[in-house]
Amino acid sequence: QVQLVESGGGLVQPGGSLRLSCAASGSIFSIKAMGWYRQAPGTERELVARVTSGGSTNYADSVKGRFTISRDNAKNTVYLQMNSLKPEDTAVYYCNAVAEVDPYSDYEAYWGQGTQVAVSS
Repeated sequence: QVQLVESGGGLVQPGGSLRLSCAASGSIFSIKAMGWYRQAPGTERELVARVTSGGSTNYADSVKGRFTISRDNAKNTVYLQMNSLKPEDTAVYYCNAVAEVDPYSDYEAYWGQGTQVAVSS
């Protein structure tokens, strides 16, 4: 199994910054991609940003130019640097990894427990 542990959430004023981290551990053979999703009350979970093992990234339109995702493959860790935060960025942020636990298994999606980000004055 694969475990994801997130950190870095909290309360910040509009215009401020936060950095989220997510470390993957457990029986990992390889990770295809890691990313961040978010879910605000009453809404569906949505993709925020994603990075593949090869370094390709994609972002939600709402965060382009403000958020940056990066990955340390050696540490199986993904980061999300969030700048110029807005109240509408308030949500629970979930780490996601698409990984395989051995060379004979299929890739599966794994989720962290979520970390709260609140943007308010």
